Amino acid sequence: MPRSSSRASLCRRSFLASAAASVLAAPALRAHQGGLRFTHAYGETVLPAPARRVVSLGYTGQDMLLALGLAPIAVRYWYGDHPFGVWPWAQPYLGDARPVLITGEVSLERVADLAPDLILAAGSGISRAEYEVLSRIAPVLMHDPRHSPYGTPWDVETRIVGRAIGREDLAEERIAGVHAAFAAARARHPDWAGRTAVAAYQDGGQTGAFAGEDTRARFLAALGFRPPEALGRLPLISGFYTQLSPEDLSPIDADLLIWISSLARAPDIAGLAMRRTLRAFAQGRELFVDELIAGALSFGSVLSLPFALKALEADIAIALDGRPGTPVASSVEAGIAP
Repeated sequence: MPRSSSRASLCRRSFLASAAASVLAAPALRAHQGGLRFTHAYGETVLPAPARRVVSLGYTGQDMLLALGLAPIAVRYWYGDHPFGVWPWAQPYLGDARPVLITGEVSLERVADLAPDLILAAGSGISRAEYEVLSRIAPVLMHDPRHSPYGTPWDVETRIVGRAIGREDLAEERIAGVHAAFAAARARHPDWAGRTAVAAYQDGGQTGAFAGEDTRARFLAALGFRPPEALGRLPLISGFYTQLSPEDLSPIDADLLIWISSLARAPDIAGLAMRRTLRAFAQGRELFVDELIAGALSFGSVLSLPFALKALEADIAIALDGRPGTPVASSVEAGIAP
């Protein structure tokens, strides 16, 4: 199963049970005239003033806050072994901050003890009932209503967070910087425009590809690529990935094929029998992405996207240079080169 689908939901029964007494005792937060109003998937949230103490329950919310110069007081752990749940591309923005790392079940009491003035829950997977409970502690922001729970585009989400913490100008500056970086890459490689590209995975014996609202698919689109038509005809699961039959990998036979994996799992990709029938394999147009860059693509944030672009641009250019014999460094290192 691909990484995005493994984002653990809260343990709802335990969460709601532990919350019951506190909910009965605490007055609900009331919307009022004025303030900062946000419409989201679960309704409307009002902030009386820009937030300063933010608990980030979304799995990637820390990146946006740090990019805008506000360290969260707590971070929801997703995966990886990085201090405070902050990955390398965001560590320079952490400074001396030491956010609480929330792992396992999310405790209502623990969140309340932090005394937040905002709970950032876009991309958290919490239910409406959990949202109602958390809203009795502090205002809660959910995902944009136009998108799926994990599908809000990075720039839309960054803009929302910027407004919520009173740093809209900086948010626009950061967004413009990322768009400029991708525009510059497209200008350096005009031949990428309109060519096909796929980010694929091999996990637990299942082969699949990322598509739709997925961050990896959006990364490729931002560089001018498009998905193969055959891939577009396959049904999406949860709006962001699809699975393939091991007997037919042709839907991912693109001009550029990027394997999202880890070095420990590279032999699984190398051992895919039908992979050798792909033109992308025969012509040396495959890339291999290890844990760190896979993480950057999975986060798909204002900080991680430029990090991933810098790491991948050279290999993409080599894979598409029209010379099958040119070695693609990441594929050679992973042992999947033809």
